[in-house]
This record gives sequence, structure tokens and C-alpha cells, in this order.
Amino acid sequence: MSVAQPAAGPVTVRVPAKVNVQLAVGAARPDGFHDLANVFLAVSLYDQVTATPAEELTVTCSGPDAAQVPLDRTNLAARAAELLGARYGIEPRVHLHIAKDIPVAGGMAGGSADGAAALLACDALWGTGASRAELLEICAELGSDVPFSLVGGAALGTGRGEVLTPLETGGTFHWVFAMADGGLSTPAVFREFDRLAEGREIPVPAAHPGLPAALAAGDADALAAVLANDLQAAAVSLRPQLADTLDAGLGAGALAALVSGSGPTTAFLTADAESADKVAAALLASGTCRTARTATSPSPGATVVS
Repeated sequence: MSVAQPAAGPVTVRVPAKVNVQLAVGAARPDGFHDLANVFLAVSLYDQVTATPAEELTVTCSGPDAAQVPLDRTNLAARAAELLGARYGIEPRVHLHIAKDIPVAGGMAGGSADGAAALLACDALWGTGASRAELLEICAELGSDVPFSLVGGAALGTGRGEVLTPLETGGTFHWVFAMADGGLSTPAVFREFDRLAEGREIPVPAAHPGLPAALAAGDADALAAVLANDLQAAAVSLRPQLADTLDAGLGAGALAALVSGSGPTTAFLTADAESADKVAAALLASGTCRTARTATSPSPGATVVS
């Protein structure tokens, strides 16, 4: 394998958040994971990770909710540097700075995004020459959502979400994301899903047949008709006030609303940018969320910007 030239200085990678336009969840597997049919759409809320040579591996963070981000080796950005270094025999002497704009513990894959961004940044900084397939292998080792953060766009994730099939998108979809106070633990939400599912048969998860066509056509009304999240009931069970947020956005004219991933961020699909601004203003006025942000999709995956 040819080894790429290392970067001369710091490398910064921009990486998007995601929304799950469908999250179908199967029964718990023996390994503790659940089989998923997870339709990801990357949206225009971004973190940036900058990798700089250092004496040792360190992580710093700035931006909204930065105090909630772990700065030790449990951070997926740090783990990404360690895994890439181990594969190529490189001591991960790097300072990783995360500039946060994706909600923390909000169901939008912010931690996964940082892992993918750090992986790409360290790859460029060290000149490993890793193939896309190798990077995706490391992403899958880091976590179920990390491969999509690298790829972006739109994709169906199967297995535990890490096996990706790209999906075509046409046009632009307009979203509003309402951020709740505090986060929700993804494992806790899955445990609540299992509790709520006790005694009933859970079907094998599959993507709704209308989803790929709605995405390919750029048809917001068709997409609104098939949005679904099997974790929503569990998230609302743990955080009942999310129901008020969902109702407020729908009452303001959103085409559809759902909890994003494991929550507690709620996502609202709107007809256009003007409608998104109206829904965001209504959500803020409702007092049912901490803040509301507009965004569009699809967005590219992790990208070196400097």
C-alpha cells in the first residue's frame, strides 16, 4: 500500500449531525445489540475536529454544552486516534480539539460524528494512506452510527446500523430541531424499549418501501408520511415532556415530527425554509424546549476543510 504524505500542520475536519427518518428496531440480540433498519439523513449542523501534533493524546472541547463532553479516552475522537494509530504502528501523539455545534447526547450522533472526524483528521495528519474501506472498518469498531458520519448524504443502515447502503436524494429537505434540557442515554432508551416490548412479538426490522422513493424525489410530503422511530415511545416514556414539544411543532405547521434517534432532540420536517423559521419561532415561544435550530439535508459526510 502506498502511504500518503503527512499533513504539514493541523488538520480540521467538518462533520454533520444526522436525523433518522426511519428507525426500525428488532428484538434484543444475544450480544445485547438490536438489529436495525436505520435510514440516516445527514443535516447541516456540524462539529469540527482539529488534529494537531502533540506530546501525548489530549482532547479539548468548546461550544454549546462542551462541559458535558468527556475529555478522556472514552471520547470517540480519542478512541479513533488510538485505533488508527494501533493499525499503522503510530503512537497517537495528537491534540484533538472539538468545536461543538451538534447537540450533546441529543440523538443526532454528535459523539459518533466526532469519532469519524478525528479518524479522518488523524489519517490526513499522519499520512497513513488508509483506504475508505479500512476507515469504515475502524468506524464500525467505534460505534454503530460512526460509519454514516464518515459517509454522509443518505443511507440505510442494517445490522446494528453499521452496514450502509447509500440512498439517492433529490432536492433539499427543511428541518427544525428542538433541543431539550439535558440528554438521554442511548442504552437507557434501548432498555426502556425492551421493557415496553415485553410480551409482544417484535417484527424483523425493515425500511418502509416508500422511503427511498420519497428521498429520491425530494418530496417532503411523501417523506412526512413515512417518518417513523420505534424508539420514540421509549424516549417519551423516560422524558414525557417531549410529547408537548412534538405537539407544539405540529401545531405550528410542521409536516411531521419525531424524536431524533434515541432523543431527546425532536425533529420537525417542514415544507420549505419559511415554514421552518415559523416552526422554530413557535417552538421557542412554546417553552417546551431549550432552543430550536433550522437545518437542511442532505449534507456531505466528514470532510477535510483545512
